[in-house]
Amino acid sequence: MQMNSVVARVTDRIRERSAPTRDAYLRQVDEMAARERGSDRLGCANVAHAIAALPADDKRKVVVQRLPNIGIVTAYNDVISSHAPYARYPELIKDEARRHGATCQVAGGVPAMCDGVTQGTPGMELSLFSRDVIAMATAVSLSHDVFDAALMLGICDKIVPGLLIGALHFGHLPTVFVPGGPMASGLSNSEKAQVREQAAQGLVGREALLESEMKAYHSPGTCTFYGTANSNQMLMEAMGLHVPGAAFVHPGDGLREALTREAVRTVLGNVRGRRFLPIGRQVDERCIVNAMAALLATGGSTNHLIHWVAVARAAGIRIDWDDFSDLSSVVPLLARVYPNGQADVNGFQAAGGPGFVIRELLDAGLMHEDVLAVREEGLRAYTRAPAAEGGALAWRDIGETRDPAILRPAADPFSATGGCKLLTGNLGRSVIKVSAVPADRHVIEAPARIFDTQEALQAAFQSGELEQGCRANGSNGLVCVVRWQGPQANGMPELHKLTPTLAVLQGKGLRVALVTDGRMSGASGKVPAAIHVSPEAAAGGPLALLRDGDIVRLDADQGRLQALVPHEEWIRREPAKITEAQQAANGARLGRELFASMRRNATEAEQGACTWL
Repeated sequence: MQMNSVVARVTDRIRERSAPTRDAYLRQVDEMAARERGSDRLGCANVAHAIAALPADDKRKVVVQRLPNIGIVTAYNDVISSHAPYARYPELIKDEARRHGATCQVAGGVPAMCDGVTQGTPGMELSLFSRDVIAMATAVSLSHDVFDAALMLGICDKIVPGLLIGALHFGHLPTVFVPGGPMASGLSNSEKAQVREQAAQGLVGREALLESEMKAYHSPGTCTFYGTANSNQMLMEAMGLHVPGAAFVHPGDGLREALTREAVRTVLGNVRGRRFLPIGRQVDERCIVNAMAALLATGGSTNHLIHWVAVARAAGIRIDWDDFSDLSSVVPLLARVYPNGQADVNGFQAAGGPGFVIRELLDAGLMHEDVLAVREEGLRAYTRAPAAEGGALAWRDIGETRDPAILRPAADPFSATGGCKLLTGNLGRSVIKVSAVPADRHVIEAPARIFDTQEALQAAFQSGELEQGCRANGSNGLVCVVRWQGPQANGMPELHKLTPTLAVLQGKGLRVALVTDGRMSGASGKVPAAIHVSPEAAAGGPLALLRDGDIVRLDADQGRLQALVPHEEWIRREPAKITEAQQAANGARLGRELFASMRRNATEAEQGACTWL
């Protein structure tokens, strides 16, 4: 299949833009890969320390037989439901490594927080920066420098991007990512959302809301909506970093253990002396474009318009939101998964899952097939689904969609364009996830109401002030602006708690939108939301120029976000400043003091909100 001209042009543009940094990165990868093995290169005392706790047979394999030694970096904890199954993975992995004459050590653990637990709390202000902490912890884990390959155990929102950034800084190591799978379907996402909206209106109390949430989040495994965690898994498949088809097999399924053991065999197949494939060589500009296309085709998390910029930078590759926007103009929307549809990820998997999407994009010339993957068969291997046959793993063709309400072919998509769009104008650059927004809400023009915190917006809703304002201003609408939510202000928290609030107003026929320099992520739903506004208000961005009552036009069809204020007046305005009290509050209690340097040094959202540059 001939490559789509826009995809080819974007890829070439990224390659040319990235040439100096990518070349420097690859030189470093090659220099590191050319060294002797760690146990041969390090001093005797260093080696003795590194393997002191290993059984005698494993010590002999490392030092005498010079067999591969795999480092595990794990994000295990049992607060995050999706990571709880990882408790038993290291012993399973070690057992499989021994069966193949190799050794394995847990190189280190990385912190992993659950955004579902911290939503709407001060802890959420550590969430985005936890990605870079995870990247640094990955580097610390691998810094013993005694490993021939690595396995990354992580699934959720910041964990996979953090592990990937860290792994790319050890780009000379062959690396495979090992998922754990989603929990079984519980209360449907649409029913859960309905109860949340009822709770926002005071129609049900805490007891009913808690019962609903516990029916939705009920067992080990990833949450079942298509948020950042499950978008991570889709992108790992599209980048060829998983064992094919591993993303959405349940933790308790017998196939799960077989796929985890296969990950060990796969990474051992890529070490030196065999088919040597360091992750730094594998993740090139084509691989990054494939991830972007898969994200757009599935209406995935807007968080990845930040995270994958940072991931690409870790590999010496420069991408921006123009690249996403141009790809979105030709990559069709192939999936309807909650919040873009009624199905959850289990329904998505049953309909054909990642393999169906990857096959359709490859066959339509919308993904690069000539890329490296952890499997020697290449990316085409990721268009097949794993199964157990005769006690062994086998992969079968996906076939046609098994539910056209969830998955459609590229020739008959849900939409001819992708699920995310770039907005530009005098309010800066931002993104909007349109895949779940009704077509009649793609354009909102209404007076702005400025809030400095999400709590202030919720208080205005509870008092009836928002609804009264919508009905009294003649437009039957309101653009709620929540500023001081960017990386430098308070760490750029997700503002999910606002989703039910604004959905209630929209459900009453009011035309509402959200504009913020904060995040809404993979749970962005049916209310139009211009998010990640850059530059952020705290850095002097244009949201600081807005005043209550200014007319704001959010136009997702034309890709515009504009304050309809005369230019002469606009340029004369003095930007508002975050108050000292609010700035102090952003850095106080619950560990936020420790992240002060990250807030000071964070780049803009479009530059990946990186703290390590």
